[in-house]
Parts: sequence; C-alpha cells; structure tokens
Amino acid sequence: GRPFFGICLGLQLLFDGSEENGGCEGLGIIPGRITCFEPELGLPVPHIGWNTLQQQRPSPLLQGVGDERVYFVHSYRAVPSPANQDWLLATCDYGKPFVAVVGQANAYASQFHPEKSGSAGLAILKSFLDPQPSVAELAVASMEPSKHSQS
Repeated sequence: GRPFFGICLGLQLLFDGSEENGGCEGLGIIPGRITCFEPELGLPVPHIGWNTLQQQRPSPLLQGVGDERVYFVHSYRAVPSPANQDWLLATCDYGKPFVAVVGQANAYASQFHPEKSGSAGLAILKSFLDPQPSVAELAVASMEPSKHSQS
C-alpha cells in the first residue's frame, strides 16, 4: 500500500525477468521480459540521450510533461504488449517502441531518469510526491452528492 516510484532499473525489476547477464528473474509484477536493444537496428547501444514521451493513457503523473523531452541511459528495455497494456502510461521510440513509464494505483516507474530530465522530470517527481486530482477526478467528485446535503 505504500507509494512506489522506480527509476531505470527500478522499472525493469517490476517485469517477469531480464536477459541481462545471462538472464535473471524479476519481481513478476508486470508481464514481460527485459531485452537488449537490437543492434541490427543500427542505433548506438546504450541508448543515451533525450526522447519525447508518447503518452498511451492519461495519468496525473504525466500531466505537466507535455512534449518536453526526458533523459535516458540504458541498453535494455521492456517492449509494450497486450499483456502489460494495463500498466503502460507512456512509450518512446528508439528504432522500435519501448516502455518508458508504467503505473497503477500508487506504483509508478520510469525507464528514464527524472532527476536528470530538467523541468519535465521535476514535474513528474512533483506529481508523484504531491499528487493532485486530475480534471476527470474533479469532474466526477463535483457530481457526487455532498455529505452535508439533506435527503
């Protein structure tokens, strides 16, 4: 029940396992395995640099990010799939799409480093540390009967 925010390896450990170092098991919270970027794509590995998040579904965690870029440094990544779709908040593309942000309830993780991502990263960390209700949550709350109204 405690809030959790995993960064980089903290995201990867949530998955079933990884092929890194000959293979190792993960926590198995999110379906899927962590695999190395494919060298045949012709891109440098590790992936080091800035990339734009492609939000897959709305999340209060990502409200303040917009089209700002975030900073990555990694050789391994999770791939979006129907099995992990319920966790997927954002992807990025590096030759092919990869998982950038996951979240459910009070558990979140990012493949990128928010602490190195300037104002976008600070906005994400602030949203996690001081969650504000989303516009949709505020709209639903305004439709609920007041506790102080009389029947």
